[in-house]
Amino acid sequence: MVSFGGLILGPGVPIYLQIIRYLKRAMVAGEVRDGDEMPSRRVLSSLLGVNPNTIQRAYRLLEEERLICSRAGAKSYVTLSEAQLTQIRRQLLEDDARTLVEAMKQMGVEKQEALHLIEELW
Repeated sequence: MVSFGGLILGPGVPIYLQIIRYLKRAMVAGEVRDGDEMPSRRVLSSLLGVNPNTIQRAYRLLEEERLICSRAGAKSYVTLSEAQLTQIRRQLLEDDARTLVEAMKQMGVEKQEALHLIEELW
């Protein structure tokens, strides 16, 4: 079963989006695989201490992206192909890189300085 024990909810981003991002990061890290069982909406709602409608919204969006498969009265499962995994990884990297680049631009950091810093940290 997919574990959400490591999810720490924070301010500023809707909870349903934090749940989706956490799951996608776990997929990319190999912690969540195709066929893994998702916790029920009620169980996850209780675990995270959030409104069941929040979990419902996250699951609905994951279903729309075809990352989970749910049936009424049945368990939900992860449905993940290699192509989806590649796309998710790229999306997450782009989002994080975009946030970093915007922050550096706001601070007046030049491109070469930013690249040098990344190289040092790598």
